[in-house]
Amino acid sequence: MLIFYILYDIIKKKYKGWKTKMKKIMSKLLIPCAIIFLLVCIFIGIFLYKHFSPNNAHADISKNYGLITDEQVAVILNANFEESQGTLIDGDVYLNYKFIHKNLNSRLYWDSNENKLLYTTNKDLIMVSPDSSNYLVNRTNTNFNKKIVVTSGDNCYINVNFIKKFSNFDYKFYKNPSRIVLTTEFKNLDYCSSEKSTQIRVLGGIKSPILKDLNSGESLRLIKKYDNWSKVMSSDGIIGYVKNSALSDVTKKDLKTNFKKEHFTHKLLNSTINMAWHQVTSPAANSKISSVLASTKKVNVISPTWFSLNDNNGNLKSVASIDYVNYCHKQNIQVWALYSNIENKNVDTSYVLTHTSTRHNLVNQIISQAIQYNIDGINLDFESLNGSKVGDSYIQFVRELSLKCKDNHLILSVDNYTPANYTRFYNIKEQANFADYICIMAYDEHTSGSPSAGSTASYSWVNSGIEKTLNDVPSNQVIMGIPFYSRLWFKPLSNVNDSSDTNGYKIKSTLGLVAMSKLVTDTKTTKKWLSDEGQYYIQYKDNENLYKVWIEDNKSISKKLNIVNKKKLAGAAYWKLGFEDQSTWDTIVKTLKLK
Repeated sequence: MLIFYILYDIIKKKYKGWKTKMKKIMSKLLIPCAIIFLLVCIFIGIFLYKHFSPNNAHADISKNYGLITDEQVAVILNANFEESQGTLIDGDVYLNYKFIHKNLNSRLYWDSNENKLLYTTNKDLIMVSPDSSNYLVNRTNTNFNKKIVVTSGDNCYINVNFIKKFSNFDYKFYKNPSRIVLTTEFKNLDYCSSEKSTQIRVLGGIKSPILKDLNSGESLRLIKKYDNWSKVMSSDGIIGYVKNSALSDVTKKDLKTNFKKEHFTHKLLNSTINMAWHQVTSPAANSKISSVLASTKKVNVISPTWFSLNDNNGNLKSVASIDYVNYCHKQNIQVWALYSNIENKNVDTSYVLTHTSTRHNLVNQIISQAIQYNIDGINLDFESLNGSKVGDSYIQFVRELSLKCKDNHLILSVDNYTPANYTRFYNIKEQANFADYICIMAYDEHTSGSPSAGSTASYSWVNSGIEKTLNDVPSNQVIMGIPFYSRLWFKPLSNVNDSSDTNGYKIKSTLGLVAMSKLVTDTKTTKKWLSDEGQYYIQYKDNENLYKVWIEDNKSISKKLNIVNKKKLAGAAYWKLGFEDQSTWDTIVKTLKLK
């Protein structure tokens, strides 16, 4: 215990000394510590202020819109910033042709081969050359007072005021930076307004730079609303983000447009069209027209295959006959001569159609032949086109041909495949504006290029094709093409594992209705009715092959003709004369109720 008290006394004396020393040390450190604490607080305050306070810096709008030179013009379409830029020339905005064609007016056509801009109205063909203030309306010279078209490398730019003469859009141009705000949407648009002074920022967030300061009550086009921020466009075309708390409720608004849509007229027959294609391969075959027509009933339009594209200059080969036409007219039958592009394999159809000079020569040749032979109409049958090369040029060809047909009181009908993605470039909607009739070749559902054997024109496939057509073409302009033939498919027995399988078959022959009936009789095969296909089916075999046929006959034809009645189509056409059975015409007359 004595030792414990001695140690306690020593520690106590030591502690008192330390305590005194510590007080002296703390008194000296108090001021520096206070300063350090104050600095830490200031640093934290600055950090918090920077973190939570808004960014008041303004963005460079020119840089934000990708504008480098004073001539560049930013393009805003329907409140969306576009990658395509315009150019400023002598105070006017010029827009890129590709942008115009895609977004403002697809009817505008640029021939890059011959540097010609063309536009087709319901009655006029307008043509412009680069760097010119003049343009031709048909053959009349008109002055625009400004350059209409300028080119730069591979790009073509067109004066926006010239485009607006023919197009349904409004625009406003703003400076600093140069930007054009285009509107093609006018109905049911979302608008709001700023309820207090606020800002449009580059991105959603208070740290994003400011694009535009807004006063209370400014009108804004609402592009998209998010949880806390909304993407908007100001009235002068500045696109960015505003806090939702600073915006009013959304209202719907319609904009006014003074554009008057063109009205297209068509030369249509007053009766149901009952049309037959007549394959004529030589002048001598024309002499058989009387016997050919004698086997038909109530045909009121015949289309002989007389004309074909014969060279790259747009000239035609002809096997036409005025006696043929005169005979048909005496029978009260119109002649719509067929013009084709597939007979001469050495002709480059794409070249002819993509060059204005050769395309115009072709149009003039077609009209010249029509006048020479006193025909009533033209049946255009241009097939196997390369859409990526010739799509726009083909449609321009139809437009230009239609104007010439109207001038010469000719009916224009255009043959088309059933609508599909790969045939979309034929653009039947635009065709229907200019052509009088759209003929849908509702056959060749399965061809030699198909992966499997099948029907030439099953009912469900034909009906679907017509319904798709009617999405784009008025019913009174649609003629439904019907096949007078079936295809005989075969497959070696050595390759047949399952007789119900349709893969691996090839076409042996094409059979008209009479030949098809004889085949059924000769093979003593029992026909099976297929309800979805709307036709009979047979299969049989010999020592080498298994054969399959989806049969076209009067029953299947009648079923398809009922689509004409149900959809109130203009009529029907048949490929081809000579393939039908004599009784087929009785079926046609009865089903279509022809008088």
